[in-house]
Amino acid sequence: MANLNIRVDDTLKEQAEAVLDYIGMSLSTATTVFLKQVVHSNGMPFELRADPFYSPGNQERLRAAIKRMDETGGTVHELIEDEDD
Repeated sequence: MANLNIRVDDTLKEQAEAVLDYIGMSLSTATTVFLKQVVHSNGMPFELRADPFYSPGNQERLRAAIKRMDETGGTVHELIEDEDD
């Protein structure tokens, strides 16, 4: 039997242990299940992807929109009530 040593943030470990304890599983068992799924899937057993909201292009677009809003005071839209009314 191999011994696996990993370093994780204390808070993350505590949160994971609380969730796993609730479902009746130890961190060691959950790690074994994860590794078995890695082998079975021949890769990560879940999709890894970045949220497009945080992409550099979208963040730049949002910064430009905020700058326009700050410079022009925004626009009035018929579906949005004006606070002054």
